[in-house]
Amino acid sequence: MRKVRSFMVTTLDGFVEGPNQEFDWPNVDAEFNEFATKQLEEADTLLFGRVTYEGMAGYWPTADARRDDPVVAPLMNNIAKIEFSTSLDKAEWNNSTLVRGSAADAVKRLKDQAGKDMFIFGSPNLTVSLLRAGLVDEVGVMVNPILLGAGRSLFDASHDRIHLKHVRTRTFDSGNVLLTYEPLIPGVTA
Repeated sequence: MRKVRSFMVTTLDGFVEGPNQEFDWPNVDAEFNEFATKQLEEADTLLFGRVTYEGMAGYWPTADARRDDPVVAPLMNNIAKIEFSTSLDKAEWNNSTLVRGSAADAVKRLKDQAGKDMFIFGSPNLTVSLLRAGLVDEVGVMVNPILLGAGRSLFDASHDRIHLKHVRTRTFDSGNVLLTYEPLIPGVTA
């Protein structure tokens, strides 16, 4: 069975974007790009909510992305992408499929298919909905050494407690810290 792995970047004070939707703060260097490349090589499908999909689709196909991220850009552009949205009419980014129905039902079917892991990059609302459905196998949070003071919270869509078990920590030379967790089955404690 394929795994669903979530990966998000956040600030030390827990924001995924600034108060004006700024995303100019992630601490990206050669080590981060090597890590990102490895993640993409472990996957064959990316899962996105609408907001993250639109941001990614607006960046990765551009000349700036190909110039600034010559290794990551082709991987992002060529991998299969599934965009979950009830408001978009089409998904035009290369190799994208739009799913308008239940994300949980679609992901259940995808998990049963042969293939590599599936990653959710960003998309905190999608991540929470799939966590609640018991479909996320791993949650990775890259904490960046910056304080924004305001913005969109990492898991502002989560109103129920979701218990996680810490499985590993990786420190990057840049000061980024990757925290990796596995969701716990309700009623089970670590």
